[in-house]
Amino acid sequence: MTPLRQKMMDAMQVRGFSVRTHESYLAAVSDLARYYHRPPDQLNADELQAYFLYLVKERRLSGASCRLYLHGIRFLYLQVLNWSSFDIPLQVPKAAQRIPELLTRAEVGQILSACRNPKHRMLLTTCYGCGLRVSELVALKVRDIDSERQLLRIEQGKGAKDRQVILPPSLLEQLRDYWRHYRPPLWLFPRRDMELALGISTPQRVFTRAKRRAGIDKVGGIHSLRHAYATHQLEAGLPVHQLQRLLGHQNIYSTLRYVHWVPGHQEGRRGTDLIAALEVDHGGH
Repeated sequence: MTPLRQKMMDAMQVRGFSVRTHESYLAAVSDLARYYHRPPDQLNADELQAYFLYLVKERRLSGASCRLYLHGIRFLYLQVLNWSSFDIPLQVPKAAQRIPELLTRAEVGQILSACRNPKHRMLLTTCYGCGLRVSELVALKVRDIDSERQLLRIEQGKGAKDRQVILPPSLLEQLRDYWRHYRPPLWLFPRRDMELALGISTPQRVFTRAKRRAGIDKVGGIHSLRHAYATHQLEAGLPVHQLQRLLGHQNIYSTLRYVHWVPGHQEGRRGTDLIAALEVDHGGH
């Protein structure tokens, strides 16, 4: 490992960046070094501009991918190499604005019912019932469940922040049944050896299989359950500022995008027990 790479890793760790951010930023800088066959600290502004032009014209990367490269490379030069500024006019495509194909309650119920493995069904049910990111889902521990206050503690979610989300009564009861059956000692959803937590690829595969089995062809991975949670809570009248806190959004604008997908949204109620609603709609499956 080169000293520069180690220095960049240290800088990201100090700032509490996620593992995925570490990987994407380091990959962007590594690709830059391979392209020029020189360390990044030996490149100038013109070469950086030419590199981004190559990403757009030759590699035909999307605007989102170009911006990911930009963020990683900008971090290197500003925070690690201590450039005074990064005033490079990088021309990258505009990021495409796409609205995900939102899952209805009926479709969520069909996906959960299509999980033949009870542990996998509990995994996806928890993801939807609390609106979790997949990284937060696999990091859950048994002790994160506060049965008395009906809360679920999310430890070090995105942005290295802890938060608590409402644990619906029906989901809490299902989790109790799940624990009595599987007795996980530490991680709520451990691997078969019970010692380690699941990797994020497992729930992603579980969701994809269940969605296919349910005959639902809408585009989107397991994060679709988080989108569904947000929109369904807004439909139930949950105020936007409360949804922001439950989702762990630092910026209210990240939460407000869901309002555009709920025509006639009116605040006033506390939200709803989404899992109980599914049980009514789908016979308790």
